[in-house]
Amino acid sequence: MDVCLMIEGQEGVTWNDWVALAHACESTGFEGLFRSDHYLSFSHPNERGALDAWATVNALAAVTERIRLGTMVSPVTFRHPAELAKTVVTADHVSRGRVELGMGAGWFEREHEAFGFPFPSTRERFDMLVEQVEIVRRLWGGEGPAVDFEGRHYRLEGCPALPAPVQEPHPPLIIGGDAGPRSAALAARWADEYDVVYVDPAGAAERVRRVSEACEAIGRDPATVRRSMLIKAIVGADEAEVRERAAALMAWQAEDGDVDAFLEDLRAHHLAGTPDRVLQRLAAFAAAGIQRVLVHQLVHTDLASVELIGREIVPEAARL
Repeated sequence: MDVCLMIEGQEGVTWNDWVALAHACESTGFEGLFRSDHYLSFSHPNERGALDAWATVNALAAVTERIRLGTMVSPVTFRHPAELAKTVVTADHVSRGRVELGMGAGWFEREHEAFGFPFPSTRERFDMLVEQVEIVRRLWGGEGPAVDFEGRHYRLEGCPALPAPVQEPHPPLIIGGDAGPRSAALAARWADEYDVVYVDPAGAAERVRRVSEACEAIGRDPATVRRSMLIKAIVGADEAEVRERAAALMAWQAEDGDVDAFLEDLRAHHLAGTPDRVLQRLAAFAAAGIQRVLVHQLVHTDLASVELIGREIVPEAARL
């Protein structure tokens, strides 16, 4: 099992923070560093700012050497798919082949209101996602020098598919969710990876099964779709440190209540504990078919936690 770090970039993460996080990931063995693609803080919109996701990825690509970089996930409402495809290819060249693209329908309505982005119905946003995924994949090459597309939401006429990405055949494309029929079918047709969010091992296994069945239905080998999981993690060298980090997370989220109760909820639904305890939980996810975990760290300034996970969990998880 590979381990990446996932950061909520809209929660006041500065450029210096990003560089520090990237260097911590590179020095401690993480496979990659991913960030959310949002412009508005969920809980502190007037206090915490956001750097643009793909500008951040492109900049980090120039100051890192090993880790993979990408978004989890870029919503269809922010960018035209031809622009998104070009932006990712640019990052692929800057990084010399280390970027990945997560795509989704978007969900944060208040963010769209604040920045003036249209926010169609859930069904229409998913219809947009279906068209965007196809356009992005086709513009990454494999079908000739130019792409034509005529859809309900987008139209391309002789759009040059140049330059080609550095990665062959293209940067990995990630789709995620609850593996419902439309999501699983879209992933089976176009995705390189399917990501599940905040589930227990049984839930992960069920979603892996649905995606596998969708692949089989169109004659695709399910093994060609990587299976990943986004999950919160509170890790400490001992239980006292675990409790300290749980309290810090509560403060970061401006959440009141009992720290021990908060921590027990984390243990039940996420990853919380010492490295040995977290690795036991990860083993259950590996048995459910998960091949990569994206550690969702909300307190992005806690580099000591990143280093602990990289030192104690990343190498052991690789054996799962």
